Amino acid sequence: MSRLRGKKAEDLACCYLQQQGLKLVTRNYHCRHGEIDLIMLDDDTLVFIEVRLRNNQRYGSALESIDAHKRRKLIFTANHYLQQKTHLPATRFDVVGLHDDNALEWFCNAFSTD
Repeated sequence: MSRLRGKKAEDLACCYLQQQGLKLVTRNYHCRHGEIDLIMLDDDTLVFIEVRLRNNQRYGSALESIDAHKRRKLIFTANHYLQQKTHLPATRFDVVGLHDDNALEWFCNAFSTD
């Protein structure tokens, strides 16, 4: 996926989530082990969001494309982010899938840290 297409997908996801009441905290947070596309607040819950652009579902949905290795990287990166905080809020991991036709799927609480 080109960088421009990825940024556009993140922009669309961010805009949609803001319309749903979430507030943007930061974009593209990264450390040496990974990157989180969007970090947003949903009331008092800090939400770590992975945005996936899918051309088709031949290789699975956006949610199915996040395997155990990717989940570990996201969890590690989220923990790295949280280490910088003095107050630890409730957290969750969401996934937003976008298709070429701009159809959007939001998977709230897509996976846990277990």
